[in-house]
Amino acid sequence: MNDLRNRVVYIIVFFMVIILGISSRSFTDVLPVFVSRHFGDALWASMVYFGCRILFLKQRLLVSVCLSIVFSYSIEFSQLYQADWINAIRSTLLGALILGKGFLGIDLIRYTVGIVISFVVDWLWVNHMKKKRMR
Repeated sequence: MNDLRNRVVYIIVFFMVIILGISSRSFTDVLPVFVSRHFGDALWASMVYFGCRILFLKQRLLVSVCLSIVFSYSIEFSQLYQADWINAIRSTLLGALILGKGFLGIDLIRYTVGIVISFVVDWLWVNHMKKKRMR
């Protein structure tokens, strides 16, 4: 039962992060410039991290960190490939949200920050739940 409850929590967090990420892109005119420039990519990587937690619930948290970084960096480096067929996919809304449009080195930093923050929050939550069960 604990696994099901934990997976549901991760799914809820996953969708909350998606909503925050889309909001960070939709409300750029009312958000501070720093937030509108950097948070979308960090939240995208956070979504990837929590997606990994959903899929690999029984694995250590660091497995999700490593998989998230590899996946996020792979997507970013794939943007160096500019063939017509993949650019056609990237020109759609879903394609742009998943694959991005063009390589930016700073995105690698944004992804790393998003994943690290997600890991720390997750680690704190997991440890809190362990302590709560021991009482």
